[in-house]
Amino acid sequence: MNHLLSIEELNAVSLNELIDSAVKLKAERSAPTSQPLAGQTWAMIFTKSSTRTRVSFEVGVRELGGSIMFLSSNDIQLGRGEPIKDTARVLGRMVHGCIIRTFAQQDVVDFSQFGKIPTINALTDEEHPCQILADLLTIKEKLGTWEGKKVVFIGDGDNNMSRSWIWAAKYLGFELVIAAPKSCLPPEDFMAKVNAPNVTLTDDPVAACKDADIINTDVWLSMGQEGQAEKEALFGDYQVNESLLSHANEGHIVLHCLPAYREKEITESVLEAHSDTIFQQAENRLHAQKAVLAMIAQ
Repeated sequence: MNHLLSIEELNAVSLNELIDSAVKLKAERSAPTSQPLAGQTWAMIFTKSSTRTRVSFEVGVRELGGSIMFLSSNDIQLGRGEPIKDTARVLGRMVHGCIIRTFAQQDVVDFSQFGKIPTINALTDEEHPCQILADLLTIKEKLGTWEGKKVVFIGDGDNNMSRSWIWAAKYLGFELVIAAPKSCLPPEDFMAKVNAPNVTLTDDPVAACKDADIINTDVWLSMGQEGQAEKEALFGDYQVNESLLSHANEGHIVLHCLPAYREKEITESVLEAHSDTIFQQAENRLHAQKAVLAMIAQ
C-alpha cells in the first residue's frame, strides 16, 4: 500500500490487515518492537481545523520513530493560491510522506500523483478513511467482530462518513443501514457505483434501528456547512436518543466520531451513557493511523 486516499480503493484483505495491525500496535504501545518511520520526516497539510486528527497523527508518527511538521494553509503558499501539484512537487523532494486534511478529494489524489510520496487522506468532503478504520477497530474490541452485525448510520447520509461506511460495508459484508432525510440520502449514481446489496437506505430512523448492533452518528452539518439552518431543520427526527435506542439489540454500542453537539444529533444522556465506547473510538484514531503509517512504510 503506497497511499491511503479512500476506503473505496481498499478491499477486504487490506481492511482486515490494517485492523489486525492496529490491534497489535495498540497492545505493544508501551514496548514497541519496531520504528518503521525512523529517519523519516512527514508533513501535515491541514486546511480544515482538527483536534483528534492532528494529535493522533503527530503522536503516531513520533511513536513510529519519525518526525513531523504541521503546515496550515496559512503557513504555506497554498494559502496564496499555489496549485496543489506545485506544492506536492516541492514537498515530494524534501519529506518522506504527507498527511492531508482538506475539502476536495481531488487535491489528495493530485498530491499523491505529483508528489510521488506516500499520501494519507486525513479527511476530505468525499471520504474519511482514517475514522472508519478507527470505528472498525472499536467494533472489533467491543463486539468481537462486525460479521453478522447490523450497523446503522443516522444523520447526513451523503457526507464523508456515510460514504466511507458504505464502501467498508461493501468489502466486509456486514449489514449497513443509512437513515437520513430523503434529500440527504446518497445519490442513485453513487449507490449504483458501489453496488452493495447489503446496504439499505431509508428515511425512517426507527425502522433503521430495529435490531441494530452498532448505531453511529455524526454532526448534521459538515465542516463548511455551518449556518445552513434549512438543512439542519431536516434532522429533527434523527437524533440518537433513548427512545430511538430502545429499538436496537440488547448490548448495542453507540459511536460518534466527534465533535458532538449535545442535544442535536445525540442527547447528553446517551453520549454520557456510551462515553467509554465513544472515547475509546477517539483513542483508536491513534492506533488505526499507526497501522496505516506502518503498512505504507513496509
